[in-house]
Amino acid sequence: MFERFSKGTRSAVVTAVEEAQTLQSERVVAEHLLLGLLRQAGPDLTGVLSQAGITRELLVERLTATAKDRPLGTDDAEALRSIGIDLDAVNRSLETNFGPKALERAAEPKRRGWGGLVSGAGHIPFSPEAKKSLELSLREAIAHQDKTIQETHLALGILHASGSAMDIVGGRAPLDQLRIRIKALQQRAS
Repeated sequence: MFERFSKGTRSAVVTAVEEAQTLQSERVVAEHLLLGLLRQAGPDLTGVLSQAGITRELLVERLTATAKDRPLGTDDAEALRSIGIDLDAVNRSLETNFGPKALERAAEPKRRGWGGLVSGAGHIPFSPEAKKSLELSLREAIAHQDKTIQETHLALGILHASGSAMDIVGGRAPLDQLRIRIKALQQRAS
């Protein structure tokens, strides 16, 4: 399927993976795909998304809030401290015995590459919702009788697949209106 992605769409997906890595996410989710679109798509699509309230700041805020729910966060450290366990002391002991960032290295899953999209650190898996978004972007391209999957197709795929699309938009714009605006961009581009 990735051979059908336009250069811009491929860049958006690669950027989404980079965003997931930067935000230390365990997997790529729909919000990362939207972040990729916001960084790589043209001004028309990014303008439509921004008008709907889908901004980089909103998405990073949502993803950061989700990251705080990971195990051994600040709340967990406080809970452990209340029963006499100092998480910082545990980390220092691990680093003394096993080297710098030992706990982080132990938590990192072994990863395999994915179609050459990601180099370096390895592969971050895509969530089922993100995979569905990519699949639906292909369906959008086929329905529009396009040979390549454009950024607008990816945006529509995300909005159709995302169980959290309404949360992402946050009631700022009805999803149906957002889809209509994106489809209007497709018509102008054709």
